[in-house]
Amino acid sequence: MERTAVVFVLLSFCFTSLECRVVPGSLKQIDVGNGQVVGVNSNNQVYTLYSSGWIQVPGSLKHVSVGPAGVWGVDSNNYIYKLVGGDWVFVPGLLKQVDAGGMISPAGVNMNDDIFCLNGGQGSSWKHIPGKLKYYSCGPYSCWGVNSADNIFIMKGVTSTSCGGSLNWQQIAGGLSVIEVSTDGKVYGVSSIGEVFKREGVSPGNPAGTGWQQIPAPQKIKHVSYDLGHLWLIGRDDNIMDCTE
Repeated sequence: MERTAVVFVLLSFCFTSLECRVVPGSLKQIDVGNGQVVGVNSNNQVYTLYSSGWIQVPGSLKHVSVGPAGVWGVDSNNYIYKLVGGDWVFVPGLLKQVDAGGMISPAGVNMNDDIFCLNGGQGSSWKHIPGKLKYYSCGPYSCWGVNSADNIFIMKGVTSTSCGGSLNWQQIAGGLSVIEVSTDGKVYGVSSIGEVFKREGVSPGNPAGTGWQQIPAPQKIKHVSYDLGHLWLIGRDDNIMDCTE
């Protein structure tokens, strides 16, 4: 992906309340948080979005995440890194997917679907959370995950000093293959057939919300992330879309 100006007027779709604009470029995974946009392409090249377009970040990662915990990523060997002063700093441990959406604590899952979080950030040790998940994402007061059968679970009671939360999983009705929690606590997910869903009724008083609402998308989707009123979608062909409701 070259450094290319983002021409949002290139193409536009409207489906009910969702308006999506194609963003030039190609990514297999994207994450947004704290006003930042980061992603990786099919060659594991890392990019971040500035007003002038995509800028390549040195390094090779298969998954990257940005949020209150900073910018984190994992490579093809499941090694973990944190971006510090423009350089990727190795963090002991192994994860296949990492999430930086927690207040100060990243979290993720390893190649055996074991779940971990890092209380206090980089200088701490990984805390093992009971259970098995293939994807895990945290917000300001709860974490959500999906397992190998696409069952959905929430962990309540997550705080800046207790990244593991209550350690009691609550299963949520439905099936998703990917789930993402935004910096402000909104929950979105993608099903195994590429449909996008939003969790309704999520609040600090009711972290589990009240039900799923399908969000019509212009094509089949494989990844989703939300921040500051923008829902970012990655199509199955690695197309990038910036959507607003």
